[in-house]
Amino acid sequence: MKKTTSPVSRRSFLKTTAGLAAAAVVPQFIPGNAMGKDLAVAPSERITMGGLGLGSRGRYDLNCLLVEPDVQFVADCDLQKNRREAVKAQVDKHYGNKDCVLYSDMFDIYARDDIDALLIATGDRWHTMASVLAAKAGKDVYSEKPCSTTIAESQALANTMRRYGRVYQAGTQRRNIPNFQLAIDLVHSGKLGKLKRVIANTLAPGTTQAWLPGQPEPAKEICDWDRWLGPCPWRPYNSEYVNSRWRGYFDFHGGGILEWGSHTVDQCQWANQADDTGPVEFTPVGNHIHSKYANGVELIMRDTGWLGLGTCSVRYEGEEGWVETGDSGRMEVGPDSLRGEIQNFPVAGTAPQAHLREFLNCVKTRGVTKANGDVAGRSHIVCHAAYICWQLGRKVQWDPVKEEFLGDEEANRMRTRAMREPWRI
Repeated sequence: MKKTTSPVSRRSFLKTTAGLAAAAVVPQFIPGNAMGKDLAVAPSERITMGGLGLGSRGRYDLNCLLVEPDVQFVADCDLQKNRREAVKAQVDKHYGNKDCVLYSDMFDIYARDDIDALLIATGDRWHTMASVLAAKAGKDVYSEKPCSTTIAESQALANTMRRYGRVYQAGTQRRNIPNFQLAIDLVHSGKLGKLKRVIANTLAPGTTQAWLPGQPEPAKEICDWDRWLGPCPWRPYNSEYVNSRWRGYFDFHGGGILEWGSHTVDQCQWANQADDTGPVEFTPVGNHIHSKYANGVELIMRDTGWLGLGTCSVRYEGEEGWVETGDSGRMEVGPDSLRGEIQNFPVAGTAPQAHLREFLNCVKTRGVTKANGDVAGRSHIVCHAAYICWQLGRKVQWDPVKEEFLGDEEANRMRTRAMREPWRI
């Protein structure tokens, strides 16, 4: 690939200006836009970003990033030619140039020391691995959810971000959506009375071990099938998988509880002020999971019985009242005396703008995001434990400190999955 001239990054700007200061024998002239003239963002304040595996959701996130004045998006990596070219067209159109550099090997984008942060929106099977490798390469990470496919991956993700001191934001954007925040405020303010039950909208849990019929593999430049599989067990190529229809297959997906629970269980954890813990027992009831925290609060994961307030709904019930909300932005409460507390918001629960903005702010300040590796890791672990409970079809006891099932060797073996060579976390 030809070497191209990239926009000035925060890192290169700081290095260059430091060198100029040290060697300032003759007057130096710096362009006005480099100093932030006419509302331009100075390179020292600009976050240089790249993308990894940006499909439809990733390009939606990208649209939100491109309008941020302190972001310069310079490169994209994808295993599929059509997807990486779609990103380049989107980025180049926005900037009015042809500067977005494309890669088919993620290690090439990791190697660029001018890139501060990565937007990762691969399929679920790659989220943890790609994020861990990015952190080790010195990149901050915004990763779409679900962020892991096993309990072990959740642990590795949190541990890596902490060890390498990287800013990490899971794409659980409802932590920054107004109606979900207001529902949490009603709980934490005590206006519902003592919290008794938190309920998460999840999907049917099941996945399949089946394979689709094999098809001829495309050329590696068109789609690198072996790398697409990554740490997952080998299976023959089928175009359905790479066209975003991989969900529901066990090797690639953590099931329906995780699919929406990565958002809604996360909200319930927050409502119960349990970001640093999790339930201590899980019981399957059909496609629902009933669980309980050590403080006595129940967590129910269910795919039915909702008021129709939108996808990824949550409901919090206290001794004196309840609140339910979802992606529509609408809210319902009981009793009627609480109606004056609610608002209906125009922001959809799927909108990531505010969540991305929080990430960017933390990249600059080295602050801790709301959906950091520890918080996201624990809420994902709750979902994984619930799915294991459902697969076993029996009640399980969980130790949220040791993050293991109590006296249950079969369940503990299911906390991890074998990874295909050469991939290791």
